[in-house]
Amino acid sequence: MTLEEVEDIVDEAIKDLPEEFSSKLDNVGFVVDAWPNDFEMESIKAHPSNTLLFGLYRGIPKTKRLSSYSALPDKITIFAGPILMISKDLEDAKGRIKKTVMHEIGHHFGMSDTELRKRGI
Repeated sequence: MTLEEVEDIVDEAIKDLPEEFSSKLDNVGFVVDAWPNDFEMESIKAHPSNTLLFGLYRGIPKTKRLSSYSALPDKITIFAGPILMISKDLEDAKGRIKKTVMHEIGHHFGMSDTELRKRGI
């Protein structure tokens, strides 16, 4: 699967969001990269040799923004390499990509990893 094909799946996941979320998804950009770099791994205190990072949210969650909020767009990065490396087949990869998009969007809305795991995201 190419990075462009992963981008298409990310776009599809965003388009499939329920209106209640898509209408509130603002000031956030989506990027697909092959693999996380050292800085990205260090930013979450992960060790590259024993952590697979599927996605990364960088920004200020909506729940922590003040009414005068003005900043560069938040950024959600989806890492194709780790997802594709563990996927069994194309359908598995698509599901993992979509789940990762949803997980990172959850962070944009202020949800913690623990809350997202409880919801199966």
